[in-house]
Amino acid sequence: MSIAVGDTIPDIRIMTTGADGPTHVQTADVLGTGKVVLFAVPGAFTPTCSDYHLPSYVIRKNELAAKGVTTVACISVNDPFVMHAWGEAQNVGDAVLMLADGNGEFAAAVGLEMDGSGFGLSTRSQRYAMVIEDGVVTDLMVEPGAGLTVSAADPVLEIL
Repeated sequence: MSIAVGDTIPDIRIMTTGADGPTHVQTADVLGTGKVVLFAVPGAFTPTCSDYHLPSYVIRKNELAAKGVTTVACISVNDPFVMHAWGEAQNVGDAVLMLADGNGEFAAAVGLEMDGSGFGLSTRSQRYAMVIEDGVVTDLMVEPGAGLTVSAADPVLEIL
């Protein structure tokens, strides 16, 4: 069963990369305060994720902030080194907080993991976006298929 509107996000230990290298963080600490848009991708450096999903949030960062969003975060079942390199390659800067769910524990805890073994990806996260206000999910948009119709920045802006 996946997380639903009204649920509190699970407090899972994940990683991000800062000036001092990879750092463990708790999801409650990085996603639990203010209005947060969290979006998940199946994998860093994959075509749809790199060409459309992540860039949509970088481009729309100011519009999201104008709607009260305090943090935009991207999470993927990748290691922190890959997430950091992907953020640099995409010129993310401070527009998007890059989060590494290396073991897929957050994806499993929210019930949105997927079997990517047919593509050589093992267990990954489904593609989705959620709006979280002070740790509580207020909106959840899970992609119904392989496309990018509900979880990019434009559809999220429409519901904010």
